[in-house]
Amino acid sequence: MKQEVLRLPAEQLFQKEIDALIAAEKDPVPAGWKMSPRSVRTYICGGKVGKTVITPKYIGHERLVEIAIATLVTDRALLLIGEPGTAKSWLSEHLTAAINGDSTKVIQGTAGTTEEQIRYSWNYAMLIAKGPSLDAMLKSPVFHAMETGSIARVEEISRCASEVQDALISILSEKRISVPELGLEVPAQKGFSIIATANTRDKGVNDMSAALKRRFNIVVLPSPANLHAEMEIVRTRVEQLSGNLDLNAKLPDEDVVEKVCTIFRELRNGETLDRSQKVKGPSGVLSTAEAISLLCNSMALAGSFGKGDITDEDLAAGLQGAVVKEEEKDIVIWKEYLDNVMKKRGSRWTGLYKACKELNR
Repeated sequence: MKQEVLRLPAEQLFQKEIDALIAAEKDPVPAGWKMSPRSVRTYICGGKVGKTVITPKYIGHERLVEIAIATLVTDRALLLIGEPGTAKSWLSEHLTAAINGDSTKVIQGTAGTTEEQIRYSWNYAMLIAKGPSLDAMLKSPVFHAMETGSIARVEEISRCASEVQDALISILSEKRISVPELGLEVPAQKGFSIIATANTRDKGVNDMSAALKRRFNIVVLPSPANLHAEMEIVRTRVEQLSGNLDLNAKLPDEDVVEKVCTIFRELRNGETLDRSQKVKGPSGVLSTAEAISLLCNSMALAGSFGKGDITDEDLAAGLQGAVVKEEEKDIVIWKEYLDNVMKKRGSRWTGLYKACKELNR
């Protein structure tokens, strides 16, 4: 039967790998966990267990992954910080999938997130009809995680208002939630923790208080160290994403991936890869995540309106949308990059250069 769900959670997408790791487990498993810390590392970083190949979920510094896993063994919460597109949410999801077999206890931080979404709220029809009761309570993902001794995720915590963020302080300190309406105090079971993510580009939106930061162990996830590493991440994620979508197109070849990653790295870093020439950066971040999205969109164009192979025209359309966020400023920067950098790179880049210039006439 064909899968009709647009996006499956990590624990379902990689269920065979998780089951293989659990079946082969030989090391001590912490309370509330499905597998040992070593097995979680293997699941995240890749390896082999028996005849099952474990695909790497995070391509980067393995030591950072070990620090993150070790944090969750303790009673400390984990905060993943980094630029957009450094796989904070991706790592958070896969950590909870491996540790608990459930990555769906998620709170998405926004300007509209309320304290009730962190703690609990009420079914007001039942509240009015019968008064406060357990049946009328609507428990948050954090509440459920405390009851079951599992991990809850708080995405983009710096997007939440300060008073909403601070609702976590007593939870992380006392490891319990008070429900004064029912005269209850619900203690956290062993295995409970929180993984939060924060975007460095959102710094200053709603700065986390020092009191809240002290409750977290902080792991900073860096951008890909070099072109090769970024290409590997992009290739892997495009293959995974496109497998769940009906794009009717071939995966981008090495040359296409290299061109996109080269352009993104140069505009992001403000200089060409060989450091011979300075370039101006656009207003957008041009993250690795955007490179992945750009290639998936290019595949959709090629599959829907072409012959299934990504052309320079498909790529140019995606680049235009990725780079030019603020029309007046970014279009000037993009035209300068085309004429001063891409045009001078020879015949290999000529087709893409012409396709990009055509869109800017």
